[in-house]
Amino acid sequence: MTDLERRAGIFAALADQTRLRMVDLLTLGDLSSSEIGAQLGLRSNLVAHHLGVLESAQIIARARSEFDQRRSYIGLRPEVFDTLAPPSVPPPDRVVFVCTANSARSQLAEVVWQDMSAIPVASAGTRPADAVNPGAVASAERHGLAIDQRRPPRHIDDVRTPGDLVITVCDDAHERLLTRDDLHWSIRDPARIGTAAAFDAALETLHRRIRGFVARLAPA
Repeated sequence: MTDLERRAGIFAALADQTRLRMVDLLTLGDLSSSEIGAQLGLRSNLVAHHLGVLESAQIIARARSEFDQRRSYIGLRPEVFDTLAPPSVPPPDRVVFVCTANSARSQLAEVVWQDMSAIPVASAGTRPADAVNPGAVASAERHGLAIDQRRPPRHIDDVRTPGDLVITVCDDAHERLLTRDDLHWSIRDPARIGTAAAFDAALETLHRRIRGFVARLAPA
């Protein structure tokens, strides 16, 4: 059985609400089948059926009581939740965030990445502006980060090198680059609204996406 087949089997088994409730109980402690039935108000035949499905999917394991050998306790396999997670991805040599102007979203993504990962990072644009958007600078400062305003926005062709992972953070850049980006995150343009709340929302979305992606990277 491949890892993908195992994950699919686990998700299929947990698609039933009763079995999901059983797993919720078992995250807190081991239980006998009669204890599960009592807590969920289920007949013994239904408990046996659902436990059989969970056991076939290798979600639970049974162990005999050391005191009463006629009794078994059911517990979650310790690796189950790790198995549900998507596989790790190899770390890139460098990450390059790209938006249209390299004045807001890609600049914010760059400083958030610097704060969360030791992997080198840069930012660029498909049509660079003359300067970084002041709203992006202010938003970064409100979150304890600093955008280097001394460096003007740059074009992706002047930044990208072999081995870079390009992540577009605006739809326009993604659609202009077509296959030249490796990942795309559809982030709304805060400059269209121009408010502090819009820039903060973009930064917070980038923070969430970057945190999730960094967690997927395999150890170097």
